[in-house]
Amino acid sequence: MLSYVMLIAGMALLMCAGDYLVRGSVGLAARFQINPLLIGLTVVAFGTSAPELFVSLQAAWDGVSGIAIGNVVGSNIANVLLVLGAPALLAALHCSERGIGISLGVMLLLSVLLMSFMATGTLSRGEGAVLLLVMAGYLGWQIRRAVKDPAHACEGHEDEDIAAADTPGKIGLFILLGLIGLPLGAWLTVAGASEIARMFGASETAIGLTVVAIGTSLPELVTSVMAAWRKSGAVAIGNVVGSNIFNIGFILGLTSLVLPLQVDERVIHVDMWVMLATSALVVALAHWNRPIGKIGGLAMLAAFALYIVTVF
Repeated sequence: MLSYVMLIAGMALLMCAGDYLVRGSVGLAARFQINPLLIGLTVVAFGTSAPELFVSLQAAWDGVSGIAIGNVVGSNIANVLLVLGAPALLAALHCSERGIGISLGVMLLLSVLLMSFMATGTLSRGEGAVLLLVMAGYLGWQIRRAVKDPAHACEGHEDEDIAAADTPGKIGLFILLGLIGLPLGAWLTVAGASEIARMFGASETAIGLTVVAIGTSLPELVTSVMAAWRKSGAVAIGNVVGSNIFNIGFILGLTSLVLPLQVDERVIHVDMWVMLATSALVVALAHWNRPIGKIGGLAMLAAFALYIVTVF
């Protein structure tokens, strides 16, 4: 029972602490009069990926690489099948947002790079550095695009309502709560998930691919559902593509740069291919300008449920 409490409390703390960090950081950036769009592309993007980052770092530090890698691979699969499938039941999602082509290409490139790196059974520091370099190049392109053409670069970010801290006291408090809560939430999540895996005889990789991955994808799910509710499918698509890029390039890149990761055989032979297939699905839908409707959403949710069953 304690393990379940730790897991649930850890995930709840991760979401709350991540939200506080984003609100405090946005408030701090606003006080220094930084362009709001650049805040969205940097501070907010980092803040919303902070839960996954801290979970992966904590897992790597504790020697459970299965959770560190499963968290990212599973999150990327959940981001497509669950985070796009669920909101498609509310409103059709179009994958042809203007300017998303390069982002889709980067997502596919990072997926292929990760597959090739993991085929050896480890993710080394050098390979992590390569992922980080691709991430840095992508972020640089986004910032350059934002400065050069703010109107178009704003697409996909305009509906992200963030109640930023507006006083120095609140800014400091929110940032402090975020920085304290994130590592504590990550420790509770990894400790609880590891113990549950041992109790049921499941591998840490299986728990990382499912329970932890879904938990850390909840912010993206909520954002995408709200975007669909507001009839703003571009936000849902941009949210998923951007999150998948950050998960591989930034989170796994930084984690493996700090501590090399061991890759489970199942991830190499099954899960990486599923992740690549889901990424290719989004690229194909965008290329052929095919919307995701209710039937497509149901099919994606059914595929995700089937994937969860195969993991166990």
